[in-house]
Amino acid sequence: MMSVFLPSLATILQFSVAIFIIAITPGPDMTLFVGRALSEGRAAGLACMFGALTGCLIHTSLVVFGLSALIVASPASFLALKIVGAGYLVWLAWQALRHGSAFAPEKRQGRGHTLLQNYLTGIGINLLNPKIILFFMTFLPQFVTAGDPYAPGKLAFLGALFVVLSTFITTPMVLAADKFAGVLRASPKVTRIVDYLFAGVFSAFALKILTAQAR
Repeated sequence: MMSVFLPSLATILQFSVAIFIIAITPGPDMTLFVGRALSEGRAAGLACMFGALTGCLIHTSLVVFGLSALIVASPASFLALKIVGAGYLVWLAWQALRHGSAFAPEKRQGRGHTLLQNYLTGIGINLLNPKIILFFMTFLPQFVTAGDPYAPGKLAFLGALFVVLSTFITTPMVLAADKFAGVLRASPKVTRIVDYLFAGVFSAFALKILTAQAR
């Protein structure tokens, strides 16, 4: 019975590939994790990371409850949201190619923060970022079908999987903050490759949803 709440294996694999690209793409969250690890130690960086991941769980809950009502009330509206989401993914891909990733953690001087302060900072930077809100609202729906009665459970599963995979991918980066930041600073080509991977994967997902609805 529980299997009906799980996405297909193909969907899980596609989602996992996307999460890997997202997790290694430098952004505000990654800058915070690595920056705090460099300035205040690994524990501070990990506290910020777990705070941000908590924010992701909150975003997932909001998406599950909000989209569940939309699915029940109007599958057509949910389908429209997916199409808009595909357009947003294309925009993200274009932004990655045009502007590239920003990653410039600075070593901060002065008194450090407590673990709780770092944790709350991680939650705050995640919850108060409108791009992340829009991202979760448009990204997760790409992996469920309009009208699927089990979509809420599948969205919840994917959101939890997002957090689990991000933890395994991001933790080594925080623990090796000096080396990770050094590689990105010393080799712009590495971050550019990540930009192209990000753009390619998101464009593929956008094309998939658009062509599927065109049939």
